[in-house]
Amino acid sequence: MSQFALLGKRRFAPFFWTQALGAFNDNAFRNALVMLVAYQMGLSDHVASLYTNLAPALFIIPFFLFSATAGQLAEKFEKTQIIRWVKLFEIAAMVVAAVGFYTHHLSLLLLVLFMMGMHSTMFGPIKYAILPQALRPQELVGGNGLVEMGTQLAMLIGMIAGSELMRVAGMGPLLASAVTITVAAVGYLVSRRIPLAPATAPDLKFNANPFTETGSVLRITHADRAVWNAVLGISWFWFFGTVLIAQLPIYARSTLGGDGSVYTLVLTLFSIGSGIGALLCEKMSGKRVEIGLVPLGAFGLTAFGVDLYFARHGIATVRGLDWLAFLHSVGSWRIVLDLTAIGVFAGFYVVPLFAFVQSRAPREKLSRIIAGNNIMNAVLIVLAAGFGLGLGALGLDAAQIFLAAALLNVLVAAYIFTLVPEFIMRFITWVLVNTLYRVRVDGAEQIPEEGPVLLVCNHVSFMDPLLLMANLRRPARFVMYYKIFNIPLLSFVFRTAKAIPIAGYKEDPAVLQQAYDAIDAALADGEVVCIFPEGALTANGEISVFRPGVEKILGRRPVPVVPMALRGLWGSVWSRRDTMLGRSRLPRRFRARVELVVDAPRPPEQANAVALEARVRALRGDLA
Repeated sequence: MSQFALLGKRRFAPFFWTQALGAFNDNAFRNALVMLVAYQMGLSDHVASLYTNLAPALFIIPFFLFSATAGQLAEKFEKTQIIRWVKLFEIAAMVVAAVGFYTHHLSLLLLVLFMMGMHSTMFGPIKYAILPQALRPQELVGGNGLVEMGTQLAMLIGMIAGSELMRVAGMGPLLASAVTITVAAVGYLVSRRIPLAPATAPDLKFNANPFTETGSVLRITHADRAVWNAVLGISWFWFFGTVLIAQLPIYARSTLGGDGSVYTLVLTLFSIGSGIGALLCEKMSGKRVEIGLVPLGAFGLTAFGVDLYFARHGIATVRGLDWLAFLHSVGSWRIVLDLTAIGVFAGFYVVPLFAFVQSRAPREKLSRIIAGNNIMNAVLIVLAAGFGLGLGALGLDAAQIFLAAALLNVLVAAYIFTLVPEFIMRFITWVLVNTLYRVRVDGAEQIPEEGPVLLVCNHVSFMDPLLLMANLRRPARFVMYYKIFNIPLLSFVFRTAKAIPIAGYKEDPAVLQQAYDAIDAALADGEVVCIFPEGALTANGEISVFRPGVEKILGRRPVPVVPMALRGLWGSVWSRRDTMLGRSRLPRRFRARVELVVDAPRPPEQANAVALEARVRALRGDLA
């Protein structure tokens, strides 16, 4: 099913439109306010600059003060009711904004800006915590991609609408007020269609002190190292994006020599690129939470960020170009490509990170973890503002600031990936598997979402563990022959994935016993373990007799067993028939079509070597 089918489902569509309408209103109001202050009130440059710099601070303060409280509310109470109260609050804020626009009362409008920061703060933990409740695991990446795409486009349309409505002579404030109040009211009505999302921690003891609760929320977010570093990655995305968006107006005017339409164009390119990248994540990840896309996204942000600097930098010799004249200027399409690609790779970067946090964090703590994420985002946004102002004060132009952010991205990404090698491991796995094979998976949903599970599969090639690793929805501990475990480069992947090396009794009985102990410990911890009961790669493409090791494992720890079969691998890259180890000829079947078939779980008392071998043979059929 395509991810767009979710837009026809009540469990997703009302939430999607509620979120998109809120993002539209948020940006429409803010840009209308900027237009009023900067161009229509006759303020001096100094006073106008004071207000435009104060505005982002007023919007971001609620994230520091109330994110922890919002996280508690989202877990202790039913979420849709909170959403409706938040949308009613938005209507009230837009009514106050209408009065401020009509009377040109700046203090009142700045109060509304603070209120909209409150609106976003309260909605944030619900926005991402509700998706795992509404969506199936295989829909999580696609759902996040749609939300990210919808948010980016709604923000873009809101920015343009807020600016253009306010420019209508004599009617600007009235039109901007009418549109934002109407959109807020429609958002409330749509929110009433969102299905119930029960409280995930109804017994949570509420802490009304925002300062102590902020510390508590950050400790919860930091508890799982992988989740914490994913949060740091998301926050870095906001840093990078804030630097980029903040410099775009100056870049469009000074470096590209454009008027306001060129600024709208470059902003549109970045937003559309982000939406495309977010949507592509589902297809590229095979509907799984694939954090291997994150290093790819980080690489693209740096590569195209650096190229954007070399495409054009310095002060433009011609000024006042409209968007069409800019597109006809020399080198403009390289800039168009760079800005769009930065958006695409930003989507590759951030969507898997959000999906990873949602899938890895405990359900009863997810809202508070999202709140912790929002706090860290706010910190990085403030630092991004200081970064841009500081480099600007040193005399760097917009293109040079882009270059500095792109190069800094290398250091930050390296730091995060060093702390959590799983990101790089998944990237290597994703690249290798998608380069060497075209994989179709049937029945992946049969693997239980929680609890210990033993997977058994036929063994055709040296790449079997990587191929399975790239296509299973849950992380699995693979039991593999110790000589394969020690293959250069792949060894990093296997060690990071916590694979379990095993040897024959005659080769090394100590390694064999250690393997059985590690398998039992993993199952005791509720993990997934995958074994290849044949004990070796097939020598002729046929399934060999399953050894009794599976019975020994189940004798120590009775757990459900899921039979699986790999089809189409024989004669492909890294199978014995065409292994490149010690051979000078190239493999015959590069990019082979491969199938992974997953059967329903079997209770441990019905799982023995003979029965499992027969079932895997049946699953394999005649295509192995």
